[in-house]
Amino acid sequence: MTLFVLAVFTVTYAGMALGRFPGLRIDRTGIALVAAILMLAGGALDSGQVAGAVDFPTLFILFGLMILSAQFASAGFYDWCALRIARAGRSPQALLAVTVAVGGGLSAVLANDVVVFAMTPMLCAGLRGRGLDPRPYLIALAGAANAGSAATLIGNPQNIVIGQVGGLDFWRFLAACGVPALVALACVFVTVSLVWRGRLTDPGKAAFADLPEPDLDRWQLGKALAATAALMVMFATPIPHEVGVLLIAGMLLISRSLESRRMVGMVDWPLLVLFACLFAINSALERTGLPAEAVAALTSAGLLPDRLAVLAPLSVVASNTIGNVPAVVLLLAVWPQPPEGAMYGLALLSTLAGNLLILGSLANIIVVERARAAGVRLGFLEHARCGIPMTAFSLGFACVWLWATGLMPLK
Repeated sequence: MTLFVLAVFTVTYAGMALGRFPGLRIDRTGIALVAAILMLAGGALDSGQVAGAVDFPTLFILFGLMILSAQFASAGFYDWCALRIARAGRSPQALLAVTVAVGGGLSAVLANDVVVFAMTPMLCAGLRGRGLDPRPYLIALAGAANAGSAATLIGNPQNIVIGQVGGLDFWRFLAACGVPALVALACVFVTVSLVWRGRLTDPGKAAFADLPEPDLDRWQLGKALAATAALMVMFATPIPHEVGVLLIAGMLLISRSLESRRMVGMVDWPLLVLFACLFAINSALERTGLPAEAVAALTSAGLLPDRLAVLAPLSVVASNTIGNVPAVVLLLAVWPQPPEGAMYGLALLSTLAGNLLILGSLANIIVVERARAAGVRLGFLEHARCGIPMTAFSLGFACVWLWATGLMPLK
């Protein structure tokens, strides 16, 4: 049975790294789902063990935040932001700065994947209508979404998992990770500005007759803003995070104008299924005893990722092979009771490392795919020319910050 579990596990995470299997149209969620089914059918887990392996509080938080983000989307807020960025009567350099600020700011309080999914098409259309090349702005949007999301427990899926496993406080997390996230946003702006210097010129504004004005529903936007403020207040109370988020989501689903079916339909169900299946797959491996043996071996060799010298390179490699979300879920499954400082470090470093390559984070992939659908092709090397330096500088500062504040030792 151990050999069977190890084989399924290995093939699954190879699929996470590739994003698909050659010749098949199965994606990461499909791969994880098939693997979980095999674990169940092969006897590695029974139905009760599958249910017990799933971290439902994490899924509840993700679901609730997606409902909150759906409220913003239904109000037309994302389209309004994207078009206002593109239409702003400012220099291209200033537009780049606004793109970084808006993308990073929204991603700190909403799921970064949802932010880039909603903003990318309108941003492409608006920039092309103005006569600007959308590619540097798209790189900046993806980089800012990753960097901004590193600041909070609810900025991205991996931070939510880390927060639940470690029982981390929202405001203490912000204090620990907020400054490196802001520096990372500055790195994104400076890097894209330098790499694309001379190609951010504005050849003149074009007419926007072909771009419909987004219908901004101020009442629905007001509800979304009030819900976000209420959520921030709840995070300062003893109410469990998942309960607070679900309460907000439940209140938003009660509406006279927005159908709950539409709101629920905007939830990223494939991402939730991916998480649930990864929890089950990792649990099956844990039951073989191999992870415990591996941790014991790493401990005796002094290679546990509780130090920056180990965690930083591990985050870069893992995030840009199997992806930062699967990497975090896997690491926490085999690493029992990490120190609190290491949890902050894992959240910060795994998120910032996602900017290195397109495959490093789901937000990058979403930007590329949504841009392609809008007629803009963003290549692997184009992203890497910005991704490598912005990641190197932001990770370097983050490591210095974690060491200087006493959150993690260097060696």
